[in-house]
Amino acid sequence: MSPSFRCGQAVCAYHGRMPRISAATIGEHRAQTRDRILQAVSRLSRVQGIDAISLTDVAGEAGITRTVLYNYFPDKAALLLAFTERVTQYFIDSYERELPAGASPAERLRGFIRLQLDGLLAHPHPGAADLSAALGPDAYQRLAEHVAPMQRVLIDILESGIAAGDFRVLDVAATARMILAVLGAERLPLISGDVTVEAAGELVSEFVLRALGSGPDAPPE
Repeated sequence: MSPSFRCGQAVCAYHGRMPRISAATIGEHRAQTRDRILQAVSRLSRVQGIDAISLTDVAGEAGITRTVLYNYFPDKAALLLAFTERVTQYFIDSYERELPAGASPAERLRGFIRLQLDGLLAHPHPGAADLSAALGPDAYQRLAEHVAPMQRVLIDILESGIAAGDFRVLDVAATARMILAVLGAERLPLISGDVTVEAAGELVSEFVLRALGSGPDAPPE
């Protein structure tokens, strides 16, 4: 059977024999195989959405057997935890790399919002309630712990804005949760194509900055 490609909106998924992994040691081979598996999840998530992916899908996309996949991830929850950890680290690295030195709290917040929306579109996933139901409470709690570093980035932005006198916030943790909820509200419009990342980023940024007392029409002190 000859290799083939199946293309979706913004991704082409490879179907055929994957190239063999070449590694000098067992440790390198395991690391490369794990990376191949997580790359397969990333590709499939763009086409199907994370909730619709099965372990059979992942094994086929990665070019390995299900038995090999189970040696790395015993179930879907473990696989999603590892994938979420990778996406979170990618977000943090991108955030630190793309923001210019000396960026204001408002600029940092705009950057955070844009990267979050990019992630929602690049790796579609169900809402928190649906994900909790699919994974179960224990796995969902572990998933929440994996994204905690990303939430700490947002809290740091808010605290820096308060210190600079740019933001007015009564409760930092609660405000961070509200901002993430506003971002989550754009998930379906982004996935369905009803709104672009650029348009959603501008809308969410203006809404949030005005709520923080930093927008053009913010109420006076």
